[in-house]
Amino acid sequence: MPSSSSPEPDSAPSTAQAGTPQTSTPHAGPGHDGPRLFSRGSYSEKLRISEILRKETIGGMLLVAAALIGIVWANSPFSDSYFSLRDFEIGYEPWHLHLSLGAWAADGLLAVFFFLVGLELKREFVAGDLRNISKAVVPVAAAVGGVAVPAAIYAVVNLGNPDTLTGWAIPTATDIAFAVAVLAIIGSHLPSALRIFLLTLAVVDDLLAIAIIAIFYTEELHVTPLLLAVAGLALYTFLAQKYRRFFGLKASAAWFILLPIGVVVWALVHSSGIHATVAGVLLGFAVPVIRSQASGGPEAGPGLSEIFEHRFRPLSAGLAVPVFAFFSAGVAVGGWDGFVSSLTDPVSLGVIVGLVLGKPIGILGTTWLLTRLTRAKLDTSFKWIDLFGVALLAGIGFTVSLLVADLSFGQGTLPNDHAKVGILVASVLAAMLAAVVLTPRNRHYRAVEAEEDVDDDADGIPDVYQQPGTDRPHGQE
Repeated sequence: MPSSSSPEPDSAPSTAQAGTPQTSTPHAGPGHDGPRLFSRGSYSEKLRISEILRKETIGGMLLVAAALIGIVWANSPFSDSYFSLRDFEIGYEPWHLHLSLGAWAADGLLAVFFFLVGLELKREFVAGDLRNISKAVVPVAAAVGGVAVPAAIYAVVNLGNPDTLTGWAIPTATDIAFAVAVLAIIGSHLPSALRIFLLTLAVVDDLLAIAIIAIFYTEELHVTPLLLAVAGLALYTFLAQKYRRFFGLKASAAWFILLPIGVVVWALVHSSGIHATVAGVLLGFAVPVIRSQASGGPEAGPGLSEIFEHRFRPLSAGLAVPVFAFFSAGVAVGGWDGFVSSLTDPVSLGVIVGLVLGKPIGILGTTWLLTRLTRAKLDTSFKWIDLFGVALLAGIGFTVSLLVADLSFGQGTLPNDHAKVGILVASVLAAMLAAVVLTPRNRHYRAVEAEEDVDDDADGIPDVYQQPGTDRPHGQE
């Protein structure tokens, strides 16, 4: 087995492999006189994002199914068995890991989901199209606007009640799996540029949500386990960068060394009082993105980040997130009267208005402001109505919103139940409104999709990604 003494650095991208196109093409035609928002990225990025979204579509279906089962069971004559299962405790108490099954799903399984969030975001900014600042600024700024405006709306609605004001972060996140499942259900052929924008938006605001959790939802901090967690994370990062040099391992085998260390770091972060999902993001950030090709042999294959993404995404989409949704979405509504009553509560109102109105306002408003400041224009293939539909989809805040609701009020409390009703109603409303906006545009989307599939020279690469004068991203994704 050829080995290399070179680590997998994150600081510089590798040379693209021969024969792999890295071109990207803006849609601008004649008369283009300024930057365009949502122009095409690189072809390799389109393929990678398409693969991710296909997996997330399946995960989204499982997520919705698991949540429905939880809701129906929690409101059935057998509801006691549901809550008994959710609250059943198991684990090792001396390590502060004697938790209910619901807590294991929130603290443990969701850490896998956030590990992938960390991997994806780092990959985008190190080796993806978003390492170009001009491409990154729009989705990042839109994500910030899509977090700030819903939080502000919730705070205004609940301003008179300090007890419910703590839930201000509930309507800040976007559930990408749920969103792409909606796209699959309504049959939308949303072009790749807008799909990439939606995915990036969701990943960035998930990161913002986890930062909010770490800063605002840590009630008590234990220094010793925190310091041990930092030391473990440092060791994990070092070995992730040097696994070839120290162990002679292929990228596909490095997880045998890193996974046990990652589990220990997760347990220590949990013991420190910081929500354990934060460990998932940090561990994802520690994984190197760019592979070394110094050996010139088989080890110049997929990098560690790509290997981990392929191994853990099925676990996240197929098990971790659906199981969490099953335990967290189950709320005893109390029949029709209870449902109607919960909708008048400021908690559910703040969540619904924040997600359904606040998200589109924040995303559209921020993007429009950027066009004013930079004199950029939407790509000629899209209109503002297309961005409005994507912004409505971003109002589907499910997985992370449910997590923040549990952290804000605690499971089983009345404000938490009302928050979950608000999350469920808002997600359904956002999905329906997005369908109303995007479905009539499907004919146009199919035309854009057909243009992106034309390959007149039969080389396997669509011609629009090979036009001269386009930027050529460095690095093999």
